[in-house]
Amino acid sequence: MNNQYSATYGKVEGMNKVLKNTYLLLSMTLLFSAITAAISMSIGISPMMGLGLSIGGLILLFVTLRKAEGASGLFWIFAFTGVEGASLGWILNYYAGMAHGPELIMQALGLTSVIFLSLSAYAVTTKKDFSFMGGFLFAGLIVAIVLGIVNIFVQSSAMFMALNAGVAMIMTGLILYDTSRIVNGGETNYIRATISLYLNFLNLFLSLLHLLGFSSDD
Repeated sequence: MNNQYSATYGKVEGMNKVLKNTYLLLSMTLLFSAITAAISMSIGISPMMGLGLSIGGLILLFVTLRKAEGASGLFWIFAFTGVEGASLGWILNYYAGMAHGPELIMQALGLTSVIFLSLSAYAVTTKKDFSFMGGFLFAGLIVAIVLGIVNIFVQSSAMFMALNAGVAMIMTGLILYDTSRIVNGGETNYIRATISLYLNFLNLFLSLLHLLGFSSDD
């Protein structure tokens, strides 16, 4: 009986530690991304430079996932999130140049933060298992990627709006899904957990920014 209690207590302590480390690292990486984004905005990087940084960020993502179990994992996750933040410079400059652009960006950031914190708090406090959503969310991501590629050639405003609305919905589901995995022991590595939540936050922010920017564009 005591052994069973000790095992259960140890498991809960382990999950709480992963959760604490994840949110601490997430806050640090988001702050670092904001700094690199501000630097790239001040430099005025071009869309082509932004694309190059995005490709570099994708490569760093795979490296970080491979190094997540080692001591160098922290270095690689900051390298990845720093490059990701820098890649946003031209997008943020585009929206900042619109009427009330800075307010638009802050509004998107505020909405993202409220949604993220609310959903995370719900998943942590209720400890509900959202693993059943995994297949649906993965399918949704595949559809979104395909539609995004198609819209590069079609250039449809309606598809653009629908795509970003869909991505926003998928990201809200992934916030619940990924937080639930941490709470229920499905993810025990805080670096990998941070990457998942970071990408959820970033993509939710971008989709909301696109939607708000499109709706306010005359």
